[in-house]
Amino acid sequence: MNILITGGAGFIGSHLARSLVKSGHRVTILDDFSNGDLRNVWDLIREKKVKLIKGDIRDEKLLSDITHGIDTIFHLAAQIHVDKSVLEPKMTFDVNTIGTLNILDLAAKRDFEKIIYASTSEVYGTALTEKIDENHPLNPQSPYGASKAAADRLCYAYIQTYGMNITIARNFNTYGPFQKDTGYGAVISLFIKRALSDKPPIIYGPGNQTRDFMYIDDAVKAYELILESKKANGDVFNFGSGVEISITELANLITKLCGKNLSPVHVEKRPGEVMRLCADTTKSQKVLGFKPGFTLEQGIKTYIDWFRKYKFDEWKMG
Repeated sequence: MNILITGGAGFIGSHLARSLVKSGHRVTILDDFSNGDLRNVWDLIREKKVKLIKGDIRDEKLLSDITHGIDTIFHLAAQIHVDKSVLEPKMTFDVNTIGTLNILDLAAKRDFEKIIYASTSEVYGTALTEKIDENHPLNPQSPYGASKAAADRLCYAYIQTYGMNITIARNFNTYGPFQKDTGYGAVISLFIKRALSDKPPIIYGPGNQTRDFMYIDDAVKAYELILESKKANGDVFNFGSGVEISITELANLITKLCGKNLSPVHVEKRPGEVMRLCADTTKSQKVLGFKPGFTLEQGIKTYIDWFRKYKFDEWKMG
Protein backbone atom coordinates (compact mmCIF):
# COMPACT_ATOMS: atom_id res chain seq x y z
CA MET A 1 0.00 0.00 0.00
CA ASN A 2 1.18 3.55 -0.76
CA ILE A 3 0.86 5.58 2.44
CA LEU A 4 1.39 9.28 3.13
CA ILE A 5 2.17 10.34 6.70
CA THR A 6 1.86 14.06 7.33
CA GLY A 7 4.10 15.00 10.23
CA GLY A 8 5.99 11.77 9.58
CA ALA A 9 9.32 13.07 10.90
CA GLY A 10 7.81 13.81 14.28
CA PHE A 11 7.80 11.67 17.40
CA ILE A 12 4.78 9.46 16.67
CA GLY A 13 4.97 9.79 12.89
CA SER A 14 8.54 8.49 12.67
CA HIS A 15 7.73 5.43 14.78
CA LEU A 16 4.68 4.79 12.62
CA ALA A 17 6.71 5.19 9.41
CA ARG A 18 9.30 2.70 10.62
CA SER A 19 6.65 0.13 11.52
CA LEU A 20 4.76 0.53 8.23
CA VAL A 21 7.96 0.12 6.22
CA LYS A 22 8.73 -3.04 8.18
CA SER A 23 5.28 -4.34 7.23
CA GLY A 24 6.05 -3.84 3.55
CA HIS A 25 4.20 -0.60 2.82
CA ARG A 26 5.59 2.19 0.66
CA VAL A 27 5.74 5.33 2.78
CA THR A 28 5.95 9.00 1.86
CA ILE A 29 6.58 11.52 4.63
CA LEU A 30 5.49 15.16 4.49
CA ASP A 31 6.94 17.37 7.22
CA ASP A 32 7.85 21.04 7.57
CA PHE A 33 10.19 20.24 10.50
CA SER A 34 8.57 22.73 12.86
CA ASN A 35 8.15 19.79 15.26
CA GLY A 36 9.75 16.93 13.36
CA ASP A 37 13.43 16.09 13.31
CA LEU A 38 15.43 14.70 10.41
CA ARG A 39 17.32 12.43 12.80
CA ASN A 40 14.08 10.58 13.57
CA VAL A 41 13.94 9.19 10.03
CA TRP A 42 17.50 9.52 8.81
CA ASP A 43 18.12 5.78 8.69
CA LEU A 44 14.96 5.28 6.61
CA ILE A 45 16.02 8.01 4.19
CA ARG A 46 19.60 6.77 3.98
CA GLU A 47 18.42 3.28 3.12
CA LYS A 48 15.81 4.67 0.70
CA LYS A 49 12.97 3.06 2.61
CA VAL A 50 10.83 6.22 2.64
CA LYS A 51 10.33 9.25 0.44
CA LEU A 52 10.73 12.51 2.34
CA ILE A 53 9.11 15.75 1.21
CA LYS A 54 9.68 18.97 3.09
CA GLY A 55 6.51 21.00 3.00
CA ASP A 56 3.51 22.47 4.77
CA ILE A 57 0.00 20.99 4.92
CA ARG A 58 -1.30 24.48 4.24
CA ASP A 59 0.25 24.31 0.76
CA GLU A 60 -2.70 23.05 -1.28
CA LYS A 61 -0.78 22.68 -4.54
CA LEU A 62 1.94 20.65 -2.87
CA LEU A 63 -0.65 18.37 -1.27
CA SER A 64 -2.28 17.82 -4.63
CA ASP A 65 1.02 17.09 -6.34
CA ILE A 66 2.33 14.56 -3.81
CA THR A 67 -0.86 12.54 -3.31
CA HIS A 68 -1.12 11.08 -6.80
CA GLY A 69 -0.92 7.32 -6.34
CA ILE A 70 -1.44 7.49 -2.56
CA ASP A 71 -3.88 4.96 -1.12
CA THR A 72 -4.04 6.01 2.55
CA ILE A 73 -3.22 9.18 4.48
CA PHE A 74 -2.24 9.25 8.14
CA HIS A 75 -2.73 12.90 9.06
CA LEU A 76 -0.52 13.58 12.08
CA ALA A 77 0.89 17.01 11.17
CA ALA A 78 -0.08 19.68 13.70
CA GLN A 79 1.06 22.49 15.94
CA ILE A 80 1.08 20.28 19.03
CA HIS A 81 2.11 22.57 21.90
CA VAL A 82 -0.57 23.90 24.25
CA ASP A 83 1.76 26.62 25.56
CA LYS A 84 2.51 27.84 22.05
CA SER A 85 -1.18 27.81 21.17
CA VAL A 86 -1.84 30.22 24.04
CA LEU A 87 0.73 32.61 22.58
CA GLU A 88 -0.13 32.01 18.92
CA PRO A 89 -3.78 30.91 18.67
CA LYS A 90 -4.32 32.09 15.07
CA MET A 91 -1.31 30.21 13.74
CA THR A 92 -2.34 27.10 15.71
CA PHE A 93 -5.83 27.21 14.22
CA ASP A 94 -4.45 27.78 10.75
CA VAL A 95 -2.15 24.75 10.89
CA ASN A 96 -4.41 22.37 12.77
CA THR A 97 -7.81 23.21 11.34
CA ILE A 98 -7.26 24.77 7.93
CA GLY A 99 -4.44 22.32 7.23
CA THR A 100 -6.81 19.45 7.97
CA LEU A 101 -9.51 21.04 5.82
CA ASN A 102 -7.05 21.15 2.92
CA ILE A 103 -6.53 17.40 3.19
CA LEU A 104 -10.25 16.70 3.51
CA ASP A 105 -11.08 18.91 0.54
CA LEU A 106 -8.47 17.13 -1.56
CA ALA A 107 -9.71 13.73 -0.39
CA ALA A 108 -13.25 14.61 -1.45
CA LYS A 109 -11.93 14.93 -5.01
CA ARG A 110 -9.64 11.89 -4.91
CA ASP A 111 -10.37 8.22 -4.30
CA PHE A 112 -8.19 7.49 -1.27
CA GLU A 113 -8.92 4.17 0.40
CA LYS A 114 -8.70 5.57 3.90
CA ILE A 115 -7.81 8.69 5.89
CA ILE A 116 -6.77 8.32 9.53
CA TYR A 117 -6.88 11.57 11.47
CA ALA A 118 -4.80 11.98 14.63
CA SER A 119 -7.10 13.79 17.02
CA THR A 120 -6.29 14.06 20.74
CA SER A 121 -7.73 13.61 24.20
CA GLU A 122 -7.34 17.38 24.62
CA VAL A 123 -10.61 17.82 22.69
CA TYR A 124 -12.49 16.50 25.74
CA GLY A 125 -11.19 18.99 28.29
CA THR A 126 -11.35 17.97 31.95
CA ALA A 127 -13.18 14.66 32.38
CA LEU A 128 -16.82 14.93 33.47
CA THR A 129 -17.01 11.18 34.09
CA GLU A 130 -14.69 8.67 35.75
CA LYS A 131 -13.44 7.57 32.33
CA ILE A 132 -13.86 9.32 29.00
CA ASP A 133 -15.58 7.41 26.23
CA GLU A 134 -16.07 8.60 22.66
CA ASN A 135 -19.46 10.16 23.50
CA HIS A 136 -18.02 12.44 26.18
CA PRO A 137 -18.73 16.13 25.37
CA LEU A 138 -15.97 18.02 23.61
CA ASN A 139 -14.95 20.84 25.96
CA PRO A 140 -11.44 21.92 24.88
CA GLN A 141 -9.74 24.26 27.34
CA SER A 142 -6.89 25.66 25.22
CA PRO A 143 -6.57 27.08 21.71
CA TYR A 144 -4.70 23.88 20.81
CA GLY A 145 -7.56 21.71 22.06
CA ALA A 146 -10.12 23.89 20.29
CA SER A 147 -8.23 23.73 16.99
CA LYS A 148 -8.02 19.94 17.19
CA ALA A 149 -11.70 19.68 18.15
CA ALA A 150 -12.62 21.80 15.13
CA ALA A 151 -10.56 19.56 12.85
CA ASP A 152 -12.02 16.46 14.52
CA ARG A 153 -15.54 17.68 13.79
CA LEU A 154 -14.61 18.65 10.24
CA CYS A 155 -13.62 15.03 9.70
CA TYR A 156 -16.97 13.91 11.08
CA ALA A 157 -18.79 16.38 8.82
CA TYR A 158 -16.98 15.06 5.75
CA ILE A 159 -17.88 11.50 6.75
CA GLN A 160 -21.55 12.48 7.03
CA THR A 161 -21.70 14.76 3.99
CA TYR A 162 -19.54 12.93 1.48
CA GLY A 163 -19.54 9.39 2.84
CA MET A 164 -15.76 9.45 3.08
CA ASN A 165 -13.74 6.73 4.78
CA ILE A 166 -12.17 8.73 7.61
CA THR A 167 -11.29 7.30 11.00
CA ILE A 168 -10.69 9.63 13.95
CA ALA A 169 -8.13 8.42 16.52
CA ARG A 170 -8.21 10.26 19.84
CA ASN A 171 -4.93 9.28 21.46
CA PHE A 172 -4.30 10.05 25.09
CA ASN A 173 -0.84 11.18 26.25
CA THR A 174 1.84 9.26 24.34
CA TYR A 175 5.47 8.96 25.38
CA GLY A 176 8.64 7.13 24.41
CA PRO A 177 11.96 7.37 22.55
CA PHE A 178 12.55 10.37 20.26
CA GLN A 179 9.95 12.52 22.01
CA LYS A 180 11.44 15.96 22.45
CA ASP A 181 11.71 17.11 26.04
CA THR A 182 10.12 20.44 25.24
CA GLY A 183 6.53 21.55 25.32
CA TYR A 184 3.40 20.85 27.30
CA GLY A 185 2.82 17.20 26.42
CA ALA A 186 6.32 15.84 27.05
CA VAL A 187 6.11 15.61 30.82
CA ILE A 188 7.59 12.10 31.07
CA SER A 189 10.50 13.06 28.83
CA LEU A 190 11.09 16.21 30.87
CA PHE A 191 10.93 14.39 34.21
CA ILE A 192 13.31 11.65 33.08
CA LYS A 193 15.86 14.06 31.67
CA ARG A 194 15.83 16.15 34.84
CA ALA A 195 16.02 13.13 37.14
CA LEU A 196 18.96 11.64 35.25
CA SER A 197 20.67 15.04 35.55
CA ASP A 198 20.01 15.06 39.33
CA LYS A 199 17.50 17.88 38.98
CA PRO A 200 14.05 17.76 40.62
CA PRO A 201 10.91 17.46 38.49
CA ILE A 202 9.07 20.75 37.94
CA ILE A 203 5.31 20.54 38.37
CA TYR A 204 3.00 23.29 37.17
CA GLY A 205 0.23 23.81 39.70
CA PRO A 206 -0.68 21.51 42.60
CA GLY A 207 0.22 18.26 40.87
CA ASN A 208 -3.17 16.65 41.40
CA GLN A 209 -4.01 16.96 37.71
CA THR A 210 -4.18 13.49 36.15
CA ARG A 211 -3.33 11.96 32.81
CA ASP A 212 -3.56 8.64 30.97
CA PHE A 213 -0.17 7.72 29.46
CA MET A 214 0.33 5.32 26.56
CA TYR A 215 3.72 4.00 25.41
CA ILE A 216 4.62 4.76 21.80
CA ASP A 217 4.55 1.11 20.67
CA ASP A 218 0.92 0.90 21.74
CA ALA A 219 0.07 4.11 19.88
CA VAL A 220 1.60 2.71 16.68
CA LYS A 221 -0.28 -0.55 17.19
CA ALA A 222 -3.52 1.44 17.47
CA TYR A 223 -2.93 3.17 14.14
CA GLU A 224 -2.09 -0.10 12.44
CA LEU A 225 -5.26 -1.72 13.79
CA ILE A 226 -7.25 1.07 12.16
CA LEU A 227 -5.39 0.60 8.90
CA GLU A 228 -6.08 -3.14 8.84
CA SER A 229 -9.72 -3.01 9.95
CA LYS A 230 -12.78 -2.41 7.81
CA LYS A 231 -14.84 -2.04 10.99
CA ALA A 232 -13.05 1.23 11.78
CA ASN A 233 -14.31 3.03 8.69
CA GLY A 234 -16.01 6.34 9.43
CA ASP A 235 -15.76 6.02 13.20
CA VAL A 236 -13.96 7.52 16.19
CA PHE A 237 -11.84 5.66 18.74
CA ASN A 238 -10.07 6.41 22.01
CA PHE A 239 -6.62 4.93 22.54
CA GLY A 240 -4.96 5.00 25.94
CA SER A 241 -4.00 2.81 28.87
CA GLY A 242 -7.21 3.31 30.82
CA VAL A 243 -5.10 4.03 33.91
CA GLU A 244 -5.17 7.46 35.59
CA ILE A 245 -2.16 8.87 37.44
CA SER A 246 -1.54 12.28 38.99
CA ILE A 247 1.45 14.33 37.89
CA THR A 248 2.82 14.21 41.44
CA GLU A 249 2.57 10.41 41.49
CA LEU A 250 4.20 10.32 38.07
CA ALA A 251 7.11 12.51 39.22
CA ASN A 252 7.70 10.28 42.25
CA LEU A 253 7.53 7.11 40.12
CA ILE A 254 10.06 8.43 37.60
CA THR A 255 12.56 9.62 40.20
CA LYS A 256 12.28 6.23 41.92
CA LEU A 257 12.82 4.31 38.66
CA CYS A 258 15.79 6.55 37.88
CA GLY A 259 17.25 5.63 41.27
CA LYS A 260 17.11 9.21 42.53
CA ASN A 261 15.83 10.87 45.71
CA LEU A 262 14.39 14.13 44.40
CA SER A 263 11.37 16.10 45.59
CA PRO A 264 9.26 17.87 42.93
CA VAL A 265 9.32 21.66 42.72
CA HIS A 266 5.92 23.32 42.22
CA VAL A 267 5.49 26.46 40.13
CA GLU A 268 2.49 28.47 38.94
CA LYS A 269 -0.27 26.60 37.10
CA ARG A 270 -0.35 27.07 33.34
CA PRO A 271 -3.38 28.52 31.53
CA GLY A 272 -5.66 26.15 29.64
CA GLU A 273 -4.54 23.05 31.54
CA VAL A 274 -6.87 20.05 31.62
CA MET A 275 -7.19 18.68 35.15
CA ARG A 276 -8.38 15.10 34.56
CA LEU A 277 -7.96 12.66 31.68
CA CYS A 278 -8.50 8.91 31.63
CA ALA A 279 -9.49 6.87 28.59
CA ASP A 280 -12.37 4.47 28.29
CA THR A 281 -11.07 2.16 25.54
CA THR A 282 -13.98 -0.29 25.59
CA LYS A 283 -14.94 0.55 22.02
CA SER A 284 -11.45 0.21 20.57
CA GLN A 285 -11.05 -3.10 22.43
CA LYS A 286 -14.33 -4.55 21.15
CA VAL A 287 -14.17 -3.27 17.57
CA LEU A 288 -10.44 -3.34 16.87
CA GLY A 289 -9.02 -5.70 19.49
CA PHE A 290 -6.83 -2.94 20.93
CA LYS A 291 -5.06 -3.80 24.17
CA PRO A 292 -2.03 -1.91 25.54
CA GLY A 293 1.09 -4.03 25.74
CA PHE A 294 2.94 -1.82 28.23
CA THR A 295 2.06 -0.86 31.77
CA LEU A 296 3.17 2.65 32.74
CA GLU A 297 6.05 1.29 34.81
CA GLN A 298 7.21 -1.00 31.99
CA GLY A 299 7.06 1.83 29.48
CA ILE A 300 8.91 4.27 31.69
CA LYS A 301 11.64 1.70 32.45
CA THR A 302 12.09 1.08 28.73
CA TYR A 303 12.22 4.82 28.07
CA ILE A 304 14.76 5.40 30.87
CA ASP A 305 16.99 2.68 29.38
CA TRP A 306 16.82 4.45 26.01
CA PHE A 307 17.64 7.80 27.62
CA ARG A 308 20.68 6.33 29.31
CA LYS A 309 21.89 4.83 26.05
CA TYR A 310 21.15 7.79 23.79
CA LYS A 311 21.05 11.34 25.05
CA PHE A 312 18.50 13.09 22.88
CA ASP A 313 21.03 15.32 21.14
CA GLU A 314 23.37 12.41 20.50
CA TRP A 315 21.13 9.50 19.50
CA LYS A 316 22.13 7.23 16.66
CA MET A 317 19.68 5.52 14.35
CA GLY A 318 20.04 2.32 12.41
